[in-house]
Amino acid sequence: MRNPSKRKPTGGNQRATKTKQINLTGNSARAQRQRLLNALKNCPLNTIEIRRDLDILGVAPRVFELRNRGNEILTHWHYEATDCGKMHRVALYVLVKESQS
Repeated sequence: MRNPSKRKPTGGNQRATKTKQINLTGNSARAQRQRLLNALKNCPLNTIEIRRDLDILGVAPRVFELRNRGNEILTHWHYEATDCGKMHRVALYVLVKESQS
């Protein structure tokens, strides 16, 4: 059992500051959502590009979560070859309107 009196003291706002920082290179859902949103602000991206360039393997769940947070994202379906040359039906995601929250 831990002795609570032996815990290290924490600085006043140190914890609050750390929780507000987002590690955009991490694999947390939050970091992936932020990476994806930042990228979609620049241009539409398809599933293959998002997986390869943003290192987000579960693209559909991240888009779903961004939509639930008020972002308007359209999906256009088309066929495209993967890096190994096989054709796949992939989604092209277009950010129409970013949430104000």
